[in-house]
Amino acid sequence: MELKYYRYFAKQYPLTVVGTLIILIIGLVALVAPLISPHDPLQLHLADRLLPPGHTYILGTDEMGRDLFSRIIYGSRLSLAAGVGIVSIAGIFGTVLGSVSGFLGGKTDLIIMRLMDIMLAFPSLVLALALSAALGPNFRNSILAVAVVKIPVYVRLVRGQTLSVKEKHFVKAAQTFGASKVWIISRHIIPNCLAPVMVQATLGIGEAILIAAALSFIGLGAQPPAAEWGAMVSMGRTYLLDQWWYATFPGIAIFITVVGFNLFGDGVRDLLDPRFRH
Repeated sequence: MELKYYRYFAKQYPLTVVGTLIILIIGLVALVAPLISPHDPLQLHLADRLLPPGHTYILGTDEMGRDLFSRIIYGSRLSLAAGVGIVSIAGIFGTVLGSVSGFLGGKTDLIIMRLMDIMLAFPSLVLALALSAALGPNFRNSILAVAVVKIPVYVRLVRGQTLSVKEKHFVKAAQTFGASKVWIISRHIIPNCLAPVMVQATLGIGEAILIAAALSFIGLGAQPPAAEWGAMVSMGRTYLLDQWWYATFPGIAIFITVVGFNLFGDGVRDLLDPRFRH
């Protein structure tokens, strides 16, 4: 794309630029966390417990005297890993199932879609809670639980795209020349369904981070002493009236990250919309 197009996009969609910058900054913070963190996020300083923001501890300390600023910096790693991991797992499995369902049709389509309908009948958070509790309370299981809950979204999206793509001439030509179903799905169907999947994925990362933080908040996600934003908010709520900084700053980190990904997702949607290019 030409530089003029990028300038036009930035002028027309300034919030998207803001979202992109937020993601880049958070990603950079997660990448260089050991270099910019002033303290060890797990090191205890019991003599400095629950100190307010100051010179030594920029954002204060928690009930164990651990530096909140350092824990928030390291917490960005877990939150980004949760968001990207959930979307990646759900996107891959959802894309495969959706393309197979839409292309094969018949009983295969019926079985897959009825299973997705059953999963969609439950509220996302409730189903994620049930799966996470069944698998066991830890960070990896919470990611897997949320990813499973999000698979139906991608299945229905890709299935709809597949029903349209499989009627195209290039797919009919491949069938005429005897190409296998696996070849057609992998080489023709899935590549032509990726645009809406990418939009859904970028919009879904923020929600995934929020649900993962919610699971940690109620004790089904990352376990102490892990520096995870949702768990930090959960511990900080006990001290909210007197030590407001404990729960406030991790909560702000969650808010900014989710907003950043939502703004970025809106921009990706506009960028991939053919109408935007006219």
